[in-house]
Amino acid sequence: MNKIEGVIMDWAGTAVDFGCFAPVNVFLEIFKNAGLEVTLEEARAPMGMLKIDHIRAMLSMPRVSALWEVQFGRPFNEQDVQDLYEAFQPALMATLSEYTEPIPGAIETVEALRAAGIKIGSTTGYTGLMMDVVTEGARARGYSVDSVVTADDTGSRGRPYPYMIYRNMEKLKLSTCWKMVKVGDTASDIEEGLNAGVWTVGVIAGSSEMGLTLAEYERLTEPERESVMTKTGQFFMKCGADFTITSIRELPRLIEKIDGLLAEGKRPGMGR
Repeated sequence: MNKIEGVIMDWAGTAVDFGCFAPVNVFLEIFKNAGLEVTLEEARAPMGMLKIDHIRAMLSMPRVSALWEVQFGRPFNEQDVQDLYEAFQPALMATLSEYTEPIPGAIETVEALRAAGIKIGSTTGYTGLMMDVVTEGARARGYSVDSVVTADDTGSRGRPYPYMIYRNMEKLKLSTCWKMVKVGDTASDIEEGLNAGVWTVGVIAGSSEMGLTLAEYERLTEPERESVMTKTGQFFMKCGADFTITSIRELPRLIEKIDGLLAEGKRPGMGR
């Protein structure tokens, strides 16, 4: 039967931690402690990647790289990446449990998908130890998935490599990539899905790309909300997403639509 068998969810910014603030705050902190004032936009740009890769990506940005040379009199090297990551890990772990609140609609969405016979996997830019904290906190608040895969399970090959999706596919015994949907809130989520050959969906509300707290989002006027929604959705489509959804609550209805496309013989990417 040509229907979606599995959904691969991202965590922070998609299912928990509205706005994906846990890692962002720490990235800003560790660079500040190193003497560099990076912007919020620079800290968010590589979001979704394995965190050490995220640091490496930030240091490779022309402005940040130039700041590093001014501060230290030389280009950054791999030891600098490792040193920053060693500062990042304990700082994140110290506060991570505070950022495990499910995004509104996430619990109900997963329940609806399970009721439809769909298996729920997940990928993340967090390590296994970090995910131990996140999954425990989310489970205590009512959110859980059927499979959690980190880059620790794939030889440290995180996004944009597709291997975490493939490992979910193996664990959940899913039959083929085109019967899977990847849902995320960053460019690297979309790229991961594209590389895996699955349907890709960018979720707007709560996303790192939008970058707003729940309170900030709720305070937006209708014109402001429409503007930020349009901008974020256009970004995901530019990244190559098959679809965008305003809220995670829209996912079950979208999957019904994808089932219809599958019945017509359509496959991921055919609409791009």
